[in-house]
Amino acid sequence: MRHLFYTTPKLDSRHPLPSLPTFPPPFSPIPSLEWARKRRGRADQSRAPPLMESFALLSAKPGLTLRAGPRLPLPRLRATRASLSPASSSRPAALQSPLLASRAPSSQDAVLGYGLLKRRSSPSTGVSCSAAAAAAVPQPPEAKKFLGVGLPTLKKIVPLGLMFFCILFNYTILRDTKDVLVVTAKGSSAEIIPFLKTWVNLPMAIGFMLAYSKLSDVLSREALFYTVIFPFIAFFGLFGFVLYPLRDVIHPTALADKLLAALGPSFLGPVAILRIWSFCLFYVMAELWGSVVVSVLFWGFANQITTVDEAKEFYPLFGLGANIALIFSGRTVKYFSNLRKTMAPGVDGWEVSLKGMMGIVVLLGLVISSIYWGVNKLVLNDPSLPKSDHKKKKKKPKLSMKESMKVLVSSKYVRDLATLVVAYGISINLVEVTWKSKLKAQFPSPNEYSSFMGDFSTATGIATFTMMLLGRIIFQKFGWGVAAMITPTVLLVTGVGFFSLLLFGQPLTPMLATMGMTPLLAAVYVGALQNIFSKSAKYSLFDPCKEMAYIPLDGDMKLKGKAAIDVVCNPLGKSGGALIQQFLILIFGSLANSTPYLGGILLVIVLAWLGAARSLDKQFSSLAKEDLRKEMSATGKAETAPLKEPEAATDVLVEQPNGTVASETTGTES
Repeated sequence: MRHLFYTTPKLDSRHPLPSLPTFPPPFSPIPSLEWARKRRGRADQSRAPPLMESFALLSAKPGLTLRAGPRLPLPRLRATRASLSPASSSRPAALQSPLLASRAPSSQDAVLGYGLLKRRSSPSTGVSCSAAAAAAVPQPPEAKKFLGVGLPTLKKIVPLGLMFFCILFNYTILRDTKDVLVVTAKGSSAEIIPFLKTWVNLPMAIGFMLAYSKLSDVLSREALFYTVIFPFIAFFGLFGFVLYPLRDVIHPTALADKLLAALGPSFLGPVAILRIWSFCLFYVMAELWGSVVVSVLFWGFANQITTVDEAKEFYPLFGLGANIALIFSGRTVKYFSNLRKTMAPGVDGWEVSLKGMMGIVVLLGLVISSIYWGVNKLVLNDPSLPKSDHKKKKKKPKLSMKESMKVLVSSKYVRDLATLVVAYGISINLVEVTWKSKLKAQFPSPNEYSSFMGDFSTATGIATFTMMLLGRIIFQKFGWGVAAMITPTVLLVTGVGFFSLLLFGQPLTPMLATMGMTPLLAAVYVGALQNIFSKSAKYSLFDPCKEMAYIPLDGDMKLKGKAAIDVVCNPLGKSGGALIQQFLILIFGSLANSTPYLGGILLVIVLAWLGAARSLDKQFSSLAKEDLRKEMSATGKAETAPLKEPEAATDVLVEQPNGTVASETTGTES
């Protein structure tokens, strides 16, 4: 605490103070506090300087002889402090300062007499003037709450939840519709999907992100959001009401037939991209909706306006809300797909269904934009709103492909983790494309195919919602290793059943007929179960396991290992399955002829996945125990650390609740 040192002049008849009366002679009794207060009242009328009060209080101490030259440490006066005691409430405002803070005597106080005490306190326990001044600042009233959540927070969270619901509702409709378009189109099949993902979807995604990076440098945050989302809304509306009705006019069917005749049936997939180019464009835009609108626009906006505490509390609820959107959108797809049954013969039922679903997509897209506008204009300008407190993230190390491979080779732990990521990406692609080819064989009509996909989306939402609730219990009861091996085990069991029905289903025909099924229908149902449970296990168990696996690594390996997996393994997992399928299709002529080999490759990959998970579990447990020992050791050292010797103290004056003044000790001068 800083002190102002004031040297008192010699007080006699020859040297009176200019603004204070001449004090009684030294042998006279010292005036009381009452005299100081009365004098203070008259001084207020003449606007005397506040130093008078300190001088009067010091003069009121018994036994203090006023002589020339004593250096009295007078703390710098701060803001007025309101006292809760009745005595202080009637006191002049000048006496209610942090210096004269109301405190009860403690065991360390020395009573000096005449209502004065000398208080000694260490720096850690003493009351500082700055703390008293901070306590004097009036606290804002507590925000109103609804269901235990503050209304200012709800102003942000409720619109964000509605935005997220609408975005994922649209995404489910688009994801189901894109498969119907490219798989059931005339002259196309599921064989188009691997070529479409590799040679159309990937280049357009890269180009879009480059354009987004450039636009982010020149546009404001709001303008960038509208610039990105409005082309999506316009395209889906244009496709449903213009491009699809004109499909026979804009598609080069004759040219595609000539190319297929010249190249052979092995090139059915690449030629189909040209044959149904507008459907392929819809496929790519639907994929980009999931990666751009969900990941970039929504989560970027949510991270900008929410605080860390709000994110911890409400982001998990967004995940549950996503699965609710999946359930309702699946029912919507089912409803529009069944409209064909109520129409007269000769009417293109799929075109009517498509117009209805694209109308909903456009409407919800406008709702999303309206919510975004409202949040920016009406909510974020509210001064009572909690401000975002996200700190700038550390830059992740950007490793080249060569550096990433070095990191992967150097650490067995990172290699096993990379195996998990690559194996999931390849396995899910191998099964999904093969299943969709059989789905077309069972449901060749676009309306029937779309109706089944609506049921599939609803079942996926229910299963994922349930697994997310059970995931916490699985982690707590069985640990990381069991949770990490559930996803590959599900894929292995259902994969064996799916490919067995495709390859050896004929002997099972009589038995399946008693259940009203054919081997093809049974394979479709088993493949659907495989996709449902593998996706729900991924969201609820695989993704948390993958992120938890980075925790025991040291800081350098944690950053470099994650960067290496992002650079090498994620793209390899996503495109690896497509490349394997393309290679087999070009060699064996069709996806159906490649089925036995795809089943064998899937078996090898899943077994390697299980082996890597088992190995990683041992390493993860060892590193986690080592971290726990280090933490306990550090905690023990902290508890036994010697206490520091308190610093030197000085005395200052404080006022007690009864109106008396005492000397209080502070630790350091700053």
